[in-house]
Amino acid sequence: MTPQITQPEVMTDGQRKQIKRFLEDGLTTTDLDALGLSKEEAQEIIEKGNLVQTEMQQLIIALLKKNAIIDQRFGAALTEFDLTVPMDYVHTTYINQAKKEVKKLKTTYYYNDDLNSKNFANATTTLVPGKTYKVKIYPILSTVSSVDCMNFLKRQRAILVGGQGVILVQSMHKEHFPEGKWTVSFDEKENLWKDADGRHWVPYVCRYSDGDWEFCLGNFGHDWGADDCLLCFCDK
Repeated sequence: MTPQITQPEVMTDGQRKQIKRFLEDGLTTTDLDALGLSKEEAQEIIEKGNLVQTEMQQLIIALLKKNAIIDQRFGAALTEFDLTVPMDYVHTTYINQAKKEVKKLKTTYYYNDDLNSKNFANATTTLVPGKTYKVKIYPILSTVSSVDCMNFLKRQRAILVGGQGVILVQSMHKEHFPEGKWTVSFDEKENLWKDADGRHWVPYVCRYSDGDWEFCLGNFGHDWGADDCLLCFCDK
């Protein structure tokens, strides 16, 4: 039986109140006085209150996300976007269909033929046509194992989409892939393609700065490093 991802517990009301309290207490009257604002400058800030509040909210959210990363070997998300699966998406044939189109393109520097629908038919998650998912890409900052990557994805409440997921993102939202990096799409080890030597393979895609692409497979048993990123699908 394929092991299922255990979702982490949600933040408690007490934790929510504590975080809000230290954010409210973060800026004191002394801090404001130290700015040395004139009466006119202070009034200008007040009149731009909505804009200042919006920018402050964005900065706070980014700061909280950064500090919420438990494993410092991974960074905060480089990008975050919605992906709606096309209505004509067919899970069992999608990779092969996309492969035919991708291999025709001049920008496809290399495509590993083992990245196909048959080899990756057992993806943990079958993407649903018409459904919208939240997608994020996280940088790997230092050497980690595949197990480390899987544990990190579990903490993000990720759903595992394997080869179908990374090919679909490349087809629909290629602009979100970081340049010069390999973006890896994990699945449970048992659901990944196993070759004749018993090695399990993970789909990953590289976007080069000159516009070229590579579609490859990485060994689950090997480590990942600063040239790699994690693809993370989540239910909205």
